[in-house]
Formats: sequence, structure tokens, C-alpha cells
Amino acid sequence: MRLTMNIKRIVVCGLLSGFYLIGQAQNNSLGKNDPDAKKVLDGLSAKLKSYKAVQSNFTLKVEDSKGKLQGSKSGVVYVKGNKYHISVTGQEVYCDGKDVWTYDKSTNEVTITKVDPATQTISPEKFFTDFYDKDFLYKLNGEAKVDGRVVQEVELTPVDKTKSFFKALLYVDKAKHTLASIKWFDKSGNHYTLNTSKLNGNAPLTDAQLAFNKAKYPGVEEVDLRN
Repeated sequence: MRLTMNIKRIVVCGLLSGFYLIGQAQNNSLGKNDPDAKKVLDGLSAKLKSYKAVQSNFTLKVEDSKGKLQGSKSGVVYVKGNKYHISVTGQEVYCDGKDVWTYDKSTNEVTITKVDPATQTISPEKFFTDFYDKDFLYKLNGEAKVDGRVVQEVELTPVDKTKSFFKALLYVDKAKHTLASIKWFDKSGNHYTLNTSKLNGNAPLTDAQLAFNKAKYPGVEEVDLRN
């Protein structure tokens, strides 16, 4: 299956799934967790919570069960509180905390939907703030040197076996306590890898930068699905 370049499938179902994983990774009273892994997650959590507004480059790639690349997409994510903007070539996603605007340049069309409270846990702000839900067992697998830096690998296993994935790996920079990458394994057989780079935790973002501005897209057709 080739990877489609649709923003809803690539970013919302891929990038935000990665956000969901680490946004849920901290504590779990339902099983025995590795205290060394908890130290790594505590450090990452403290670092992310110190950020006021975030700008980060990302690359999301999908491989099949044999490791064959199915496709990839790169872009930039901007997050401030419960507002965000995800930008990839030809497509944009804006959220003001209440509604989501998904713009497709190829059709000059924007689809407007309400933020679904049931899926709020996978919104980008959770990636930077929420580390205290109890959905995973975790353990520290070890350390490795990647691109000149030491990263620690934390393995997550969802308690809820109905999840679409059965395992995820977080790679955390040991010295900086920042996220290097996430890899998760879907039950369909696909493997997803989300790499982050050039993360700025004090990005000078304004609310206007995170809002869809119709004036910037002349002739745009609106598809309002909020009703």
C-alpha cells in the first residue's frame, strides 16, 4: 500500500498518533513499570512542560512489515496551548482549540470540523503537556549513540489491547531530555517513524499565526462539517 499524501491520513492519523503515544506514556498503576524508564519519561515531561510555545520540524515515514518504505512526509508543527498549525507541502491544518481547518492547496478547499473531545488526547498540545494518564506499561531498553548523541530507548506497551498499535519506542536525548524520535508498530503490519528536529520551545508565536485566515487563500471553497 502506497502512502497517500492526504493531510488527514498522514498527519492527523500519523503524526498525532505519535503525539498520543508520548502524551500517554508516563504512569501506569495497572502493572509493574521500570523505574529507570520512569526517570527518562519524567525528564522528558519536565522539559516539554517548560516550553511556552513550540515550533518543530518533523518527518513522518511509513514502512511495511518487511521494512520497505511506503512513503514519507515532512513539515513543521507550531503549538501554543490548545492551538496549533501543521504545515506540509500543499496542505495546512489549523486548530483554535474548538474547530479544525484542514486546507488542501490542490483543490483550494478547506474542511472545517469541530474538535472531538473524545479524541482530544491526540491533539498536538498533549505532546508537550500531558504525561500522566495510565495507558501504558514501559521499560528502558538501553542506550545508543545516534548522530553523535546518546539516546535512550523506552518501550511502551498499551494496556488496552484494542488499540491499533501493539508497541511503541521512544528515543530520548539523554543529555538534553528532548525527544529525538518515536517509532510505533501498527497491527496492520505498518511501522511508523516520527523524527523531530530544530525544536524551539520558546517560539514567538501569535494566535493569528495559528488561525486559518481566509484572506490568504483567494477563492477558497469552504466545506463546513461542524453542524
